[in-house]
Amino acid sequence: MLTLVPPAIEEYVRAHSPAEPALLAELRERTHAELAMPQMQVGPVEGALLRMLVRLTGARRVLEIGTFSGYSALCMAEALPDDGALVTCDIDPVATTLAREFFGRSPHGGKIELRLGPALDTLAQLRADARPPGSRDRQFDIVFIDADKTNYSAYYDACWDLLPRGGLVVADNTLWSGKVVAPSDDSDHAIVRFNARVHDDPRVDHVLLSVRDGIMLARKR
Repeated sequence: MLTLVPPAIEEYVRAHSPAEPALLAELRERTHAELAMPQMQVGPVEGALLRMLVRLTGARRVLEIGTFSGYSALCMAEALPDDGALVTCDIDPVATTLAREFFGRSPHGGKIELRLGPALDTLAQLRADARPPGSRDRQFDIVFIDADKTNYSAYYDACWDLLPRGGLVVADNTLWSGKVVAPSDDSDHAIVRFNARVHDDPRVDHVLLSVRDGIMLARKR
């Protein structure tokens, strides 16, 4: 998804953010060369933010909804402790084949478990695995939502019981190239509904950031 800031500012931000690791730079190049819709990949600045959020929260377990080629998963896995774990789910066997290749080449890839299938089915299984409800060792400190936009609200609801108190939901593309101010198609309206859902949810503290294509942060009270 396109950034909403002017290109010169975007370049300045990138120049003053951590350098992109060589493996991730190669993954970016391969994604653009081999996959359809490479713009779905998070940018280096957003990747650095995700890495920072994992470190700031002291997260040990992360759940990602929407793997694509694995860039964001690798960013977050790098910040996890050696015994940390990241579960990422997707339905695309082509993009996740590339992700698996790079997970295998990363020193942090062993922390990542990729589940291929509809995310709502995966979330249902994770909730079943976490019984009794509130089993802390089966919950996730951070949930990153970056999949099909029409299901954002469903993903938010489905992951709720997997978050402990203080757990963080991070949702990407929540400005949707500015379409949230004048929505027209189903995806536009879905993001508008999701943002309103979080904004009106008394169970969370939240903020909507204008980083790249918009990031919603919601912390479970």
